[in-house]
Amino acid sequence: MATIESIDALRMLYAEPKERSLRKQLDRLDVHCRRFVELSPLVVLASVDSQGRVDASPRGGDPGFVTVEDERTLLLPDRPGNNRLDSLANIVERPEVGLLFFVPGVDEMLRVNGEAELRDDADLLERFTTNSRTPRTVLAVHVREAYLHCAKALMRSRLWDPGAQIDRAEIPTMGEMLRDQIGTEIQLETQEEMLARYAGEL
Repeated sequence: MATIESIDALRMLYAEPKERSLRKQLDRLDVHCRRFVELSPLVVLASVDSQGRVDASPRGGDPGFVTVEDERTLLLPDRPGNNRLDSLANIVERPEVGLLFFVPGVDEMLRVNGEAELRDDADLLERFTTNSRTPRTVLAVHVREAYLHCAKALMRSRLWDPGAQIDRAEIPTMGEMLRDQIGTEIQLETQEEMLARYAGEL
């Protein structure tokens, strides 16, 4: 096995990209990108810290929980989580982010790259208050690149195919996995108990 150490060596293994795949990259959110964001209940947020270490974190909510402020700006409220602040701390250190939007039942995805800033303006936070919960911060993403990603990955994965779904019992409960990872001092929850606790924290 050989390690590929140059772009030239890498490019020798692949055909040149088709013109369409290059031309579809936009520098703003057009009507189709905006509609994709409006329908999306899930986005993966990729960020990188000052040492170049990368992190990817899911963010979810009702469809449209990420707001298109204008053709070059997205607003993403930070909902309650584990308070590790991995993504947010990365953005403070290095504001470059990548977003990958999913729409249930749709195999295409939307990729957005840009520069982000964390905001805590009172009026902005108030706009994103839901169920009496006000976010502590809102992430403003200034779009540099936006493009619709082809369906091949989700087609291969059969992510939305009911016939491809696995029984949850095939994987240990979160409590069981954490007990094995952290130790026996962890309080063991059933899957149902965990889901009930999460429901009160959403």
